[in-house]
Amino acid sequence: MKYSTFEELPVWRAAIDLALKVFGFTAKADFRGLGDTKSQLERAALSISNNIAEGFERGTTAELINFLYIAKGSAGESRSILRLCERSQRFSSAGAEIANLIGMASNTSRQLHGWIESLKNSDIKGVKFLTEKVRAKIERDKEFAEFDREMAEFRVRHEDWLNRRAVDPNAKLE
Repeated sequence: MKYSTFEELPVWRAAIDLALKVFGFTAKADFRGLGDTKSQLERAALSISNNIAEGFERGTTAELINFLYIAKGSAGESRSILRLCERSQRFSSAGAEIANLIGMASNTSRQLHGWIESLKNSDIKGVKFLTEKVRAKIERDKEFAEFDREMAEFRVRHEDWLNRRAVDPNAKLE
């Protein structure tokens, strides 16, 4: 599926959900005496979706990959702070909520990893570089790939027919 805005991206939506859940957690959890930990957790969680959005809007695959790595780093930072909370006695009653947040951050990180790997293997440099000539080449390549797929299916059917014909000379090509 092709996305035209970052708001359509499932990973961006997952990052927003994580940030909202983190804001809910930090609003009710006791962060007194932990310095800037509350603010750092909120900023790290918010940074994930913001870096996805900024990278998406940049227009080049290289810049998108760079910002996705930053977003992935922020997901790791969020998990690290949540692991600290998990081990702190003051958050012992919030174990299930913290585990859920860690799971959401891990899931977001996995999605980012998958997207980064697919982008690394892409020949497209980014929408900034998509001239009409490049778009036409991409479309031709898709048409050639579809033709190759259809020909491979035909070859399988033809081979099957030849095998059936060896047994029954009156077999019809399907």
